[in-house]
Amino acid sequence: MNERQPATLRKTLGYWDLVAYGLAYIAPIAPLSTIGFVWDESGGLVVLAYLLGAACMYFTARSYATMCEEVPNAGSVYAFARLGLGRFAGFMAGWMILLDYLLIPALLYVLASIAMGTLLPQVGRWVWIVLTMGITLFFNWFGIRVTTRVNFAFLALQAVMLLAFLALALVALFGGKGDGALTLHPLFDAASFHVGKIFSATSICVLSFLGFDAISTLAEETKDGSGKTVGRAIMGTLVAATLIFVVQTWIMGDLLPGMHIQDLAAAPFELAHWAVGAGFAAFMAWVVALVNGFSNPVPMQAGVARVLFAMGRDRQLPSALGRVHPKYGTPYVSMLASSALSLVIALAMRNKLDELASIVNFGALTGFALLHLSVLNRFAVNMRSRRIFVHWIVPLVGLGVVLAVLTGMSQYALDVGITWMAAGAIYGFALRARNRDEIRAVI
Repeated sequence: MNERQPATLRKTLGYWDLVAYGLAYIAPIAPLSTIGFVWDESGGLVVLAYLLGAACMYFTARSYATMCEEVPNAGSVYAFARLGLGRFAGFMAGWMILLDYLLIPALLYVLASIAMGTLLPQVGRWVWIVLTMGITLFFNWFGIRVTTRVNFAFLALQAVMLLAFLALALVALFGGKGDGALTLHPLFDAASFHVGKIFSATSICVLSFLGFDAISTLAEETKDGSGKTVGRAIMGTLVAATLIFVVQTWIMGDLLPGMHIQDLAAAPFELAHWAVGAGFAAFMAWVVALVNGFSNPVPMQAGVARVLFAMGRDRQLPSALGRVHPKYGTPYVSMLASSALSLVIALAMRNKLDELASIVNFGALTGFALLHLSVLNRFAVNMRSRRIFVHWIVPLVGLGVVLAVLTGMSQYALDVGITWMAAGAIYGFALRARNRDEIRAVI
């Protein structure tokens, strides 16, 4: 009897499609959404916090690029850990990264509702959350090529708004507001520096970089199919995002000392209103709402759907999640499931933005830790690799940085994350008891 072949996705993407996906996932204007929290936690050292976040992510991005060449399929860290550490560890890696991938769309729906609330305060946040989820699902339903076109369009919109804001902010800065000039204060100030607070702020900054890792979920849909293009796109996206983030946080970091922030979640709009004017603040709110509500969640939903798809195809989750739409070539059941879960989470956490952000980071960082362990075990231990930097130093340093950032997380995030981990471990052992943890080949 012939066994039915596992479902596969269509190979249509090139390097720039992947970079656009990664930048759209990250969002060039991502620091605007958390600048108030980073400013408050870091004592004003926002540039230092973002540079440390980039350093943390460099080692993780390099390990992703290494594993993409070994396992070029849609499972991301789930597939990497299965190869590098074994079936149970692979399941746990997928389970923990789902905490990140399921919560990020929910976080963006909440951010969009906050932005829209500044424009139309009479409309409840739940209305915007439901609306943005529906539009995100619509864009992704018709295939990854449609998703890519949407990504390019919204990246252009972000670029226009960000360049305009930074130009006007510089005019205000050199006009006497804030520090009155570009200084080194956002990078380092001995009076404000505190190791614990910097690591705490860095744990928030890491959220802004999350996205380069999701490029790995598209490995099955790249034209070359080797994983090399995915690895190059991951590193290129991280470099581009770091440059964009440093420039904008430096300018905002020198402007913020001149004002009092009333609402940390709305800090960028208050800053724009104070430094540039009410009209531009309203324009920024519209753009942030569009990006957070209708741009960022598109690649995010696409990414989580592909992790669910890979785990469903391998029978680690219900097998229905491994179905592919016969016309559009999309993991449509996984998209429906992830959309529903993210919607419920967003509605439940719509007034707890900071807590939601910290939980997202716990899932991502735990998945990253298992990624680094996978590289070490696969190459350094089992293969006795002589590529010391890539296969030894990178994963060791990356693991150390990830653990250091985890120590700066809130107790609430740790409690929720550990509970999620425990639930995953129980479910994973149940899978093993039912012999559903074997690896199935992807053709």
